[in-house]
Amino acid sequence: MTAARLSTSLGDGGSVRIVGTGLLGTSIGLALRALGLDVILANRSPAALRLAIDYGAGRPAADGDAPALVIVAVSPDSTADLVAAELDAHPQALVTDVASVKAGILADLLARGADTSRYLGSHPMAGRERGGAISARADIFLGRPWVIAPHALSTAAQERILEDLALDLGSTPVRLGPDEHDRGVALVSHVPQVVSSLLAARLLGGSDAVPALAGQGLRDTTRIAASDPELWIQILGANAGPVAEVLEAFRDELDGVLQALAAPNAPGAPTRLAGMLTRGNQGVARIPGKHGSDARYASLVVQVADEPGELARLLTEIGEEGVNMEDLRLEHSPGAPIGFAEIAVLPEVASTLGDALLARGWQLSGGTS
Repeated sequence: MTAARLSTSLGDGGSVRIVGTGLLGTSIGLALRALGLDVILANRSPAALRLAIDYGAGRPAADGDAPALVIVAVSPDSTADLVAAELDAHPQALVTDVASVKAGILADLLARGADTSRYLGSHPMAGRERGGAISARADIFLGRPWVIAPHALSTAAQERILEDLALDLGSTPVRLGPDEHDRGVALVSHVPQVVSSLLAARLLGGSDAVPALAGQGLRDTTRIAASDPELWIQILGANAGPVAEVLEAFRDELDGVLQALAAPNAPGAPTRLAGMLTRGNQGVARIPGKHGSDARYASLVVQVADEPGELARLLTEIGEEGVNMEDLRLEHSPGAPIGFAEIAVLPEVASTLGDALLARGWQLSGGTS
């Protein structure tokens, strides 16, 4: 990547100020510094600020700083306050934020009379289960959507600046109004967190033998249940209406499933269950890219011994065969002598790769799909 886009749109010597040095703020700083931009960091916690600076995400503020772009990367309940403060402190700058809700922040700024003609909200759809600068990575934005949320007072020129930011960090810019954004993330991000947490909570109590039975399905559906509760209380509270709307529809569907399970052999019950599962198939098929049920990829399931270096050897030998691995999923139960690596590749190379791995002594499970 080059920094030509953002450097050009900000003008010669234009610097970027990042307020908040948690996961997203530090990750943005690392990525922009790698592209040669001047990045100024600020945080209310001196220790958190020193850590991000030590990681190389930017420098501390200095007298005379005049950033062209300010990125507020703090928790949702603090975002409007800090956006308003940054608009006042830097009257020449475009101010954006990366909070996971947009409509409420804009409404708050309008209510307090902030200069929203220089504010344009955004939201990179990227993150990790653990927060803080210690978890930051410059590459977490690669291939991820970056929402830009225009409003009545924002301009096309401001949108281009944030588009250049997203493109330089490897993201795909997506324009959505604040309300549309909040309804969208309720479905694709906020409700999945609730459902994942509720499912994971069912594992509490009882014998340790039951969680030990867990396969990849449970791990996939509960992975995000490890997220920070304090942050998610804020997110869910800030987007309560759209989240509740999705959950109410989910509840109605679940009630139908419960009715079918109460008498699974009754007329109509099998059809209701089949319909639920079929709609799930259709829904997951709409998820773009290799992590949905994209038919562009085939998968090989390879048995991997639970020994040091075996997975690395498999990946090395796939590379030696000249095959690009599109995705990798691992399944391994504690104490099991083997695990399973599901390798996603282009369909035209799946058979050849399977034969090559068999010739190298690997065992395949279930063929290709």
